[in-house]
Amino acid sequence: MLSKTLSFTLSGIDAHLVEVEIDITRGLPGITIVGLPDSAIKESRERIRSALLNSGFSFPMKKITVNLSPGDLRKEGTSFDLAISLGILACEGLISPETLINRAFVGELSLDGAIKGIRGLLPFALKAKELALSELLCPVENLREASFVQGLEVLGFRHLREVVDYLRNGVKPTYEPLTMEFCNEVSYGDFNEVIGQQLAKRAFEISAGGGHNLLIIGPPGAGKTMLAQRMPGILPPMTYEEALETTKIYSVAGLLTQKKPFITERPFRNPHYSISEAGLIGGG
Repeated sequence: MLSKTLSFTLSGIDAHLVEVEIDITRGLPGITIVGLPDSAIKESRERIRSALLNSGFSFPMKKITVNLSPGDLRKEGTSFDLAISLGILACEGLISPETLINRAFVGELSLDGAIKGIRGLLPFALKAKELALSELLCPVENLREASFVQGLEVLGFRHLREVVDYLRNGVKPTYEPLTMEFCNEVSYGDFNEVIGQQLAKRAFEISAGGGHNLLIIGPPGAGKTMLAQRMPGILPPMTYEEALETTKIYSVAGLLTQKKPFITERPFRNPHYSISEAGLIGGG
């Protein structure tokens, strides 16, 4: 039997839709995953088997083929665990294949069936909204992050059994996504704290007002870093679109936390003067 589910993968900071196809036939028991998966996806075979068994479901002792389409796009990460598991359950008749239509599933499974948080969920949510999908089912750890995407229903789950109960009986989790409001209240160092340096401060104001690059040259202790740290404080507040784009980068890098799921401050980076070009702009 064949079943299909939807999930996402990252390419840079952009998300791409991936159709997860599951085919179960007679043959030597095992799971084969095709479609340019990386090592983390290949290792999901053992996670999925243990998660299904420890969640009270049977695991088919048949030949299971998993195709991640499109086949020419490299896939990476552990976000496909949930989609593959639900596809296997649909092939076994434990959930209806119709319940998987127009829904996307992302999440990593632990061996006991718990759904763990992943990185890069915000680009996934933005892509799901762009494709007009009805729902995005994700780990509850990433719920606050995805709730900033307006116009998309996002549901968070803690365990594989909860997802199956929802798809079978329509039982939604009690922890609904929070309605988050964009607020750009930030705390920066104040330029008024800088005594003197009138010429340098004027240069910073011109740079911030016109969006120009700025080169600061001076001996150690002259106040270059102190002034640079206060530069974001005189820049215009971030718009919602700018904050969303910035948060995407933090999400892909795995730098978001439960307390700070959305970036509203203009990022400031202070690399050491001895940093190499590859270390500054990225190599590879």
